[in-house]
Amino acid sequence: MASAELRDELTCSICLSLYTDPVSLRCGHFFCRSCIVSALDAQEAAGVYSCPDCRAQYPERPALEKNRKLRNIVGRFSSTQPEMEETGIFCTFCTKSPVPAVKSCLQCETSMCEEHLAAHNKSVNHNLIEPTVSFECRKCSTHKEVLKYYCPRDNSCICVSCWVAGDFQKHEVEPLDVASEKKKEKLRPVIEKLKSEREEAGKRVLNLKDHGAEQEKKSSGLADRVTGLFTDLRKKLDDLEERIQGEISRQKDQVSLSVSDVVKEVELQVDKLTKEINHLEGLCNTDPLTFLQEDVNTSDISAGSCDVIGDVRDVPCVDEGLVSQILHRGLLHFADDLNDMKIKRQFSVMEKSDILLDIDTAHNNIIISQDLRSSSYSDTSQNRPDGPKRFRCRQVLSSRSFSSGRLYWEVDVSQAKNWILGVVAESSKRGNKSYIGFNMKSWGLWMNDNLVVSHNKIHKELVSDSPVRVVGVYLDYEAGRLSFYQVCDPIRHLHTFNASFSEPLYPAFYLYEDSIIRIVK
Repeated sequence: MASAELRDELTCSICLSLYTDPVSLRCGHFFCRSCIVSALDAQEAAGVYSCPDCRAQYPERPALEKNRKLRNIVGRFSSTQPEMEETGIFCTFCTKSPVPAVKSCLQCETSMCEEHLAAHNKSVNHNLIEPTVSFECRKCSTHKEVLKYYCPRDNSCICVSCWVAGDFQKHEVEPLDVASEKKKEKLRPVIEKLKSEREEAGKRVLNLKDHGAEQEKKSSGLADRVTGLFTDLRKKLDDLEERIQGEISRQKDQVSLSVSDVVKEVELQVDKLTKEINHLEGLCNTDPLTFLQEDVNTSDISAGSCDVIGDVRDVPCVDEGLVSQILHRGLLHFADDLNDMKIKRQFSVMEKSDILLDIDTAHNNIIISQDLRSSSYSDTSQNRPDGPKRFRCRQVLSSRSFSSGRLYWEVDVSQAKNWILGVVAESSKRGNKSYIGFNMKSWGLWMNDNLVVSHNKIHKELVSDSPVRVVGVYLDYEAGRLSFYQVCDPIRHLHTFNASFSEPLYPAFYLYEDSIIRIVK
């Protein structure tokens, strides 16, 4: 009974369970931290706090003192009887306070603590099992006897009477522990398999988390690189704008200064003319004798008045042509520097590659335009000479192959209801069914009612919420990446193939009837 008494001392009076993170009030009573916090929270509205045990009152919310020693005692007590704590089944005979049971007796249908179990073992030899409250399920519903045997034929647990005088008289039966062990033997490989699957699933979880963390780090780095690139771009443009604005300001100051100088000259002329006018008008107002006695030479006056000083043509104008020239050259330099700035920030330069179609590979019903960029299907054969490079299905390749580097090209498919495009390895066959994406040496994107990507006859349907009119294709040969993009506003990534390329690759195109495909310059 000492165990029960110790348990009483280690039990919280609020939750009636062993202390969890025990704390004490100033009155000396102990509680679980969460229990007393909830109790004090409930008392907060009244403005008066009290101990749930002794009702000692506190005008202010009392401080909670940790008791590590009591916490350690509770921990050691719990560790000595973990099974009893987990069952929640208590001794039938301990009526004053609940004491966890350690065993149950099937015959007596009782559960017992260590002390009552010791007394029970001295008096009888009954079947003892782990603590339980379900005694009925362990007894035969017909004979009310303990189930001791297992019948493999009927998959049933039976009592002695069932086997001796009941429905199982002539059946081969086994003791429960023997039958249980046989079933466990069959179950162990399954458990091992499940454990292996769980381990693999666990590895996948770790791989996914690692991938997520890696992609998060990558996206953060990518965002920083984009910010850096646009900072560089803005600085370049700001410098160009500053140069142009400086030139405009210089010209404005030059024009302003020139106009000011000429205006001063013209104003002096105006003053001189005003004085001359005033002098002549004064003479005109004198008597005839005085006027005639003045030596006035009208021809000299007329000649002097004809001199024009300070015309608009004498001052410069703002030179918009020069500003345009600076802007044009600055933007050209900006375009030249753009690739360097992208490389500096570790962005691949996706300049369009110069892709031209190879007539020697074109099927005889494919028409190639003069600029070698457009192809269309015709019912009429073009009667081209046969050759090892020519396709026997309606396909055509580019004249240029790629075995290194990063390449990008765009294809206008707006005039083709159905189409296939992608890349084909140099050694790919040219037979009647050598369609792009239908073998190991080609990778394709195609539209035939639905948007689909294909490689080696493995097809995956894609979802596109808008018509695909222009397709961008990006090949990073060394990285083994082939990506397709829907070139619209905004640009959408459609799919990326990851492969190990081992031979030169050609851009490839398949033509359906009434369709035109064009490589965008």
